[in-house]
Amino acid sequence: MSETTQTFVTLVGSLRKGSYHATIARTLPELATQGVEIKQLGSIGDIPHYDADLQAEGFPAAVQAMAEEIAKADGLIIVTPEYNYSVPGVLKNTLDWISRVSPQPLAGKPVLIQTASPGNAGGVRAQYHLRQILVFFDAMVMNKPEAMVPQVHNKISDDTLVDEETRSFLAAQLETFSAFATRMNRD
Repeated sequence: MSETTQTFVTLVGSLRKGSYHATIARTLPELATQGVEIKQLGSIGDIPHYDADLQAEGFPAAVQAMAEEIAKADGLIIVTPEYNYSVPGVLKNTLDWISRVSPQPLAGKPVLIQTASPGNAGGVRAQYHLRQILVFFDAMVMNKPEAMVPQVHNKISDDTLVDEETRSFLAAQLETFSAFATRMNRD
């Protein structure tokens, strides 16, 4: 058995029980190269609506736990749908909470974005809005290759990512992200 050299955590931008994005996130550990461990963060559904008054009382446990896991990880992978040409509100809310944690767990952190959609664009607009949001965090978002999975409903069956072309592409993207994270964490 080999030793883990990198640990990545995944943040899923969907609450739906049968979420395609959660399925993709659960598939990533089996696609990762040797020495890479991928763990899923808690649900964004456990994060309350951001409220400065609530923050003044102390960070909710779910926010603190997520921030700590992100800080410990070698990188963050965000797997999200696109809602109304942008990111889901619950994902944005989670990021709003994380933005207030000090020290900032995403500052200088390697980040990989994966989007998917039943449509033909694969969530491209959500991906670009998310990139804009992550600028505030000073996160190190990997630019290429981008993963935008179109027609995702045709690539998942029985809660399993079955499309071999998509699996191969995501495996290659993870390998590139591993190298990217190694470079970013070394600097």
